[in-house]
Amino acid sequence: MQKKSPGTSKRPVLKAPSPLENAYREAEAITWQYSRSFHLATGLLPKADRRAIRALYGFCRLTDNIVDDPQVTAYHDLAWWRQEVNRPWREQQRPLLSAWAHTRDRYNVPVAYGNELIEGCEMDLSMDRYATFRELERYCYCVASTVGLMGLHILGTAAGVEFEDAKPYALKLGSALQLTNILRDVGEDARRGRIYLPLEDLARFRVSEADILNHKLTDRTIRLLQFEVERTYHLYEEAWPGLHFIADKARFAVAVAADVYRGILGKIISNGYNVFTRRAFLTRSEKLRRLPIVWMDLQRSLL
Repeated sequence: MQKKSPGTSKRPVLKAPSPLENAYREAEAITWQYSRSFHLATGLLPKADRRAIRALYGFCRLTDNIVDDPQVTAYHDLAWWRQEVNRPWREQQRPLLSAWAHTRDRYNVPVAYGNELIEGCEMDLSMDRYATFRELERYCYCVASTVGLMGLHILGTAAGVEFEDAKPYALKLGSALQLTNILRDVGEDARRGRIYLPLEDLARFRVSEADILNHKLTDRTIRLLQFEVERTYHLYEEAWPGLHFIADKARFAVAVAADVYRGILGKIISNGYNVFTRRAFLTRSEKLRRLPIVWMDLQRSLL
């Protein structure tokens, strides 16, 4: 039997990733770079849903970054960005938007929710104070609850459950997540001259804007933060039953995302409510230790 000469055997030709595949890979990288918690939770999803949800995150992150660009702040509106985002995926120039537009079309995500998210980012161009909690609720809806509603279209609902049945819970969870962000970032926002805590709440606890801007952690400030933390905990509790309305394949991933963010509130408490100079976060090991607890809590709630 004649032996083949070395190097004569055919090697498989590796096909280069398509531009769309590269776009999804960029969304994956952006998710890892900016939110390890979200990356961990979405890693529990099936592959197709995982990359779609991370494309959604990429769109949200890109929009948020655009608002923080000094060259953009002079516009006071993002009509130009809204027009760019809503183009078909084949017409997109930015890879992240290509991945998001492809996901949006594939899962029939209403364009209106993306437009409302952009509306929320527009608020950051013109508003740095919120007089009432009702005003802040609108902001939380635009920048966070819309993300939950878009995600719900991607992940789907449980058998026999309509989108409208699950929607109220997605709204509450979005508000809880955004309020957690706001509480964690009080000090960082203050350094930029922003106060997201409702001014009516500051007045209720006799905390001045100067107290927040100057990072004064007084007894009054702590009572204000305790009030806001309890309000946020309550929203998480109201949102938790909505996990039953989510498709089985995604339920645990959403539960983990909610639990990890709720854990930030516990860190704020253990830090003595010092949100000015101590950033509240969970380490990776702390997040991983929570996974079996979340799984057991989820199973008990389903009984």
